[in-house]
Amino acid sequence: MDSSKKMVIYQVFTRLFGNRTWNNVNGGTLAQNGCGKMNDFTDRALKEIRQLGATHIWYTGIIAHATQTDYTAYGIPKNHPAVVKGKAGSPYAIRDYYDVDPDLATDVAHRMKEFEDLVKRSHRNKLEVIIDFVPNHVAREYHSIAAPEGVEDLGASDDKSVAFRPENNFYYIPGTQLAGGVDLWDAEQGAYVENPARATGNNRFDAYPNVNDWYETVKLNYGVDYVGNTGCHFSPVPDTWKKMRDILLFWASKGIDGFRCDMAEMVPCEFWGWAIPQVKEKFPELIFIAEVYNPAEYRNYIFNGKFDYLYDKVGLYDTLRGVVCGYTSATAITGCWQAVNDIQGHMLNFLENHDEQRIASDFFAGDARKALPALVVSACMNTNPMMVYFGQELGERGMDCEGFSGQDGRTTIFDYWTVDSLRRWDNDGHFNTGLLTPEECELRAYYLHVLNLCRREKALAEGQFFDLMYVNTDNWAMNAHRQYAFLRKSKKEVLLVVVNFDAAEAHISLNLPQHAFEYFEMAPQEKCKAKDLMTGKAETLSFTWEHPVALDLPGYGAKILKIKC
Repeated sequence: MDSSKKMVIYQVFTRLFGNRTWNNVNGGTLAQNGCGKMNDFTDRALKEIRQLGATHIWYTGIIAHATQTDYTAYGIPKNHPAVVKGKAGSPYAIRDYYDVDPDLATDVAHRMKEFEDLVKRSHRNKLEVIIDFVPNHVAREYHSIAAPEGVEDLGASDDKSVAFRPENNFYYIPGTQLAGGVDLWDAEQGAYVENPARATGNNRFDAYPNVNDWYETVKLNYGVDYVGNTGCHFSPVPDTWKKMRDILLFWASKGIDGFRCDMAEMVPCEFWGWAIPQVKEKFPELIFIAEVYNPAEYRNYIFNGKFDYLYDKVGLYDTLRGVVCGYTSATAITGCWQAVNDIQGHMLNFLENHDEQRIASDFFAGDARKALPALVVSACMNTNPMMVYFGQELGERGMDCEGFSGQDGRTTIFDYWTVDSLRRWDNDGHFNTGLLTPEECELRAYYLHVLNLCRREKALAEGQFFDLMYVNTDNWAMNAHRQYAFLRKSKKEVLLVVVNFDAAEAHISLNLPQHAFEYFEMAPQEKCKAKDLMTGKAETLSFTWEHPVALDLPGYGAKILKIKC
């Protein structure tokens, strides 16, 4: 769909995107606080997201999940509030793998049709569609009312008298009722009763989860005996494997372009290596993104699990966060790409997502501008995908106290709420800058420029990379702890990228190694004409290993100098 090889993913929390309620109530209901709908993603909205530089849009929270909102009028069973987090519920507590969440529909009875129309509308606006696949756990009251005829429900044939059986879909604690540090009582519905109790989603194999656990979920059984320690039972193929593969095929048939797989490393890699090739046999262009946090497992999930992309969280994200906040040296960035150099193309870069605190929050940088150099590094350092979280480009602070979520620097995933910066950008469906502050407009323009630049410039989208820090770490004319520099090259063009993590302007002299010229097969140029792609201004510089390059860097900014070589 897109000629550029560089992917830019725009993650959007679907329930919150189009909500225009001005005065939200802490812990408010759907009736009080409102809810965004799939139909709020109009052609105008999608066009603006595309113009931001996005090639893909990740609609977070599409599949039906547990909620405290009553949809029994539509034949949807009511959930017990004791096992639902927040009034809206977590989108990762799936209650029906074959259904669209009713909160997102204008006409609840036709919610699947609205989703199918959303996919078509996204494609019409040249955006490929990614949705969540949640494989590790489901809501405690999981029951599918929308599954195709002949599909057996999860747990329907389980032997509940044993803790583990390879053919079971769940893990059980026989003879024990669910209890623990969670209040299971509701004044209207009485007590929530689960007997025998099932293992909780975050690998609690007892009946006593507490409020810090994923108590609203139960873990799925992929054939690994965590309780009896009898190992892995993958032959014959476990029933859960087959059911989950069929769910992937169901959603792939809706015309989507990819899955972001939640907590993929909590599911055995063998399942992915079995399922993904089968799905891709029918849908070869489909992409799979894994939420994996253990670097020791990266190559396993890529080469054996067959994933296309993995989160680069504990490497690049954590490092850039430290540099932005001032407690990590910019020299540490070099170690990030070195650690994944052989799989760099498979790593997904980001500075925000629904799990992480907002850059502008008091818990992170307190000012979105401080992360602009990190944006340039994430987006421009290599050819791998880049992701932004809705509102990141506006400096959304995430400092509301929404209800269950609390004030934690994140945008809530549990509550009905309005994201203030998004509501003002929405501007009653106009999607313009009319209600944005000058600072928000400036920030958005910066994001738009960088995200389009990293796709448009061949050297950034497809070119080679060369880190310059090894000849500048001890450079007295450059603060290697607060500045970072690298080269990108494609054919006869080379880009010199230098970022400044300090608030103050920096006047530096940057060393270029002879090896870079040999590696890229470039001739040195004593008086070189360059264009700064960040400003459009022309500069003359010495592009040679014999003399340092003199540069003036803006505070919290970058230069990307384009040179013909």
